[in-house]
Amino acid sequence: MAEFLVVCDVDSTLINEEVIDMLAEAAGVGSEVAEVTDRAMNGEIDFATSLTERVALLKGLSSAGIEAVTNRVTLTKGARELVRHVHAADGLIVAVSGGFHEVLDSIGTDLGLDFWSANRLEIVDGVLTGRVLGSIVDAHAKARILQQFAEDHEISPDRTIAVGDGANDLAMMDAAGVSVAFCAKRVVAEKADVAVDVRDLSAIVALFGRRG
Repeated sequence: MAEFLVVCDVDSTLINEEVIDMLAEAAGVGSEVAEVTDRAMNGEIDFATSLTERVALLKGLSSAGIEAVTNRVTLTKGARELVRHVHAADGLIVAVSGGFHEVLDSIGTDLGLDFWSANRLEIVDGVLTGRVLGSIVDAHAKARILQQFAEDHEISPDRTIAVGDGANDLAMMDAAGVSVAFCAKRVVAEKADVAVDVRDLSAIVALFGRRG
């Protein structure tokens, strides 16, 4: 049985970039999408609506363009160390993202994450249709994933740690035993139990002793 659970946001947390902004640049709509992204991350507009609008702007981007973006994504310093230490301490580590499986799948496999969840882009004939398949992974979905994964693995809520940087992470952070704002927006840092201001995920290792 696992001792504890760590759940991480992905964009600007587990990785250094905001993938949808990178996809937007590749599609030639960088400024339009960046404006919506900033408003969503600061909690000014609903995430699900903003994601739908931003993905619609990506219509026509090719699968090759998505692959090129994926190849440019970089892991945040300390990501591998965090995963290694979580597993060494008999914990589980999960990634939940308002981004996309098309990018996260390779990251999750490479890092050896125990589970990950993200949105899935609709691709027809090798190009994006501008739509998202299935339910959108928004703030409430992130919280549900944390709670369900903990329950499935018989981990009590007080032995969970949620790590995020934006307003879309607040619900899962509220559901966790310890919430960590990682180089976060002000609204997130103000509500978190712990704020980490250095871009090094290995700093979170010290929090394992705070559980229970």
